[in-house]
Formats: sequence, C-alpha cells, structure tokens
Amino acid sequence: MPLQNTKPADYPQAVLQQIELLAQNIVIARKRRKETQAQWAQRLGVSQPTMARIERGDPSVAMASYVMCMWLVNQAHGLAALIAPQNDMASLEREVARIRTGPRSRRVAKAATKTPASGNANSTAAGLAALIAGQSQEPT
Repeated sequence: MPLQNTKPADYPQAVLQQIELLAQNIVIARKRRKETQAQWAQRLGVSQPTMARIERGDPSVAMASYVMCMWLVNQAHGLAALIAPQNDMASLEREVARIRTGPRSRRVAKAATKTPASGNANSTAAGLAALIAGQSQEPT
C-alpha cells in the first residue's frame, strides 16, 4: 500500500464522523436490498474483506470504492455536485469580498442589494456569480 501523507488517525474528527455516517448508510442500503457483502464486493471489484472495511468506515479504503458504493445506491446523483463551483459558498463569498474592497465597491454593494434573497444556496450562488460577471464586464 502506498504511503499516505496524513495518517487516518490524524484526520479531523468531523471527517472521520462523515466517513462513519457514509459507511452506516452503505450498510443500510445494502441490507435493504437484501444483498450480501460478497455480492457488493463483486460489483465493486473489491474483495469481501475490503467491503467489510468500507462498512466499518475505514478511512484508508480508496475513495473510488466509497464512490462506487454511492453510485450503486443512487446512480442519478453525482458526488461532484457537492463541491461544484456554484455550491462553494466560501469561495464565492471571498470573491465578492475581494470585489467589494476594490475601487468600485459601492456599485457592487448597491447591485447586491437589488439581488432577490431567496435563501436558496443555488440562487445565492447564481446571484454572487452574476455580481462577479457584471463587475468584470464593466469598462475600466
């Protein structure tokens, strides 16, 4: 097994808890389908002991194995959507803050007050993206 930069024991507790929750959900999904670990292991292309490690929430199991489990459960939803640029609120907030500190900050702030607030993360992201796009299209 290749060396890891960070030992799983050194991962933030929140990350380990998310992996454990993911593992619990994988177990529930498999059992609700009345399938064995061996059946899932075969579908994933891993050994049954690796499938058992996945279900224990072992953080050293390859990410692809966890992603394959999620895909087996719900093929319609993509994992990548969780971190799509429009859902990265921290990054969008930094970009808006950077724009607001520039010489045109008053115009951007005024435009931001005209953006409807819906509370929806996607519409908020779209509004922030529109602010950024509008700022970059103005003549210098």
